[in-house]
Amino acid sequence: MKKGGVTVDNSLIYDKETQLTVHKTCLFFDGDGFTVYDSSGDLVYRVESYAISAREHAEIVLMDPLGRCLLTVRRKRPSLHQRWEGFLGERKSGQKAIFSVRRSSMIGRSSVTVEVYNSTGDEYEIEGSIAQRCCTIFDGAKTPMAEIKRKVDCTSETVLGKEVFSLFLKPGFDAAFAMALVLVLDQINADDRSDDDSGSGSGED
Repeated sequence: MKKGGVTVDNSLIYDKETQLTVHKTCLFFDGDGFTVYDSSGDLVYRVESYAISAREHAEIVLMDPLGRCLLTVRRKRPSLHQRWEGFLGERKSGQKAIFSVRRSSMIGRSSVTVEVYNSTGDEYEIEGSIAQRCCTIFDGAKTPMAEIKRKVDCTSETVLGKEVFSLFLKPGFDAAFAMALVLVLDQINADDRSDDDSGSGSGED
């Protein structure tokens, strides 16, 4: 089993391909949270956020079911690109980041680059649309390590609403690290939505 990226806890690394169900507590407003469940329906992670807007989300904390802080993601300011940093546990003053996420835009294409601050300097590229619940996290060899997809109800074969989606993990890819990347993607999407709203209102009399 190949391990890569950030290792938060070995118990959070699955030895076979795993599907988690992510529930965004409110789809239409910023300042909401997430709950994440495994295939047995047990709570794995939770995120609670009470900021009024996405731009107030200076820090977001990923917790286990008991409320223990696993990872903190923090918006880096100032920055030429949308850049976030990840810290192990609850971030303390002077603590060094263990990974960073930045938006990389090219003509006709926009993706997100993840740099891991470990001995091997792992890098990942995230392509797709979190708004459409269709994203893939690739490693440096362009191997998919995790995927975000629309959730399908197995009984009725119905595609569920975008507030519920699936996170597929390849063996060896830390689930908490993958979920931290989901949080950053969600914030980037919220920033884009805020910018669109500001732009559409700027031409009004």
